[in-house]
Amino acid sequence: MTTEISDHPEKSRYEVRVDGDLAGYAEYRLHADHITFTHTEMDDAYEGQGLGSKLSRAVLDRARDDGLAVFPACPFTARYIKRHPGPYLDLVPEEVREKYGL
Repeated sequence: MTTEISDHPEKSRYEVRVDGDLAGYAEYRLHADHITFTHTEMDDAYEGQGLGSKLSRAVLDRARDDGLAVFPACPFTARYIKRHPGPYLDLVPEEVREKYGL
């Protein structure tokens, strides 16, 4: 099984593909200094395989690499950050953490 995660700015989303097939995506709105993740969707056929977590790690790591703050409006992304605060909570500005339940 080959998994690939890639950015598709023309669609404003990151996609995760398994053996070339679309398994899910994370939609975003990109701003000058931050990225707002708005929705994450996984195809039912790929549920329970850890792909949502893999996608979340990749997009959050990319935000860090790009020097962007993260606004996790997507409940899936917010839950992921809440479960993994060590590597990712610092990406969310303190003044908006409460808004996202962090």
